Amino acid sequence: MTKQLDALEGKVAQVVNLCHSLRAENQELRARLASAEDERLRLVERMEAARVRLEALAEQLPEEGKA
Repeated sequence: MTKQLDALEGKVAQVVNLCHSLRAENQELRARLASAEDERLRLVERMEAARVRLEALAEQLPEEGKA
């Protein structure tokens, strides 16, 4: 009976350790996801600004045949 309890205790300890490990990994992944989302938003803003600048430059180009 003691062997069985010891084995069960060992398995419970493994599950607890795995839960702690998975919780830490989950927190790290959430932080990485938040960082990636922030970077994505910055890139979207930069692309929008570039699009606006390109459209403004395109409007300044002379039309074909009128130069």
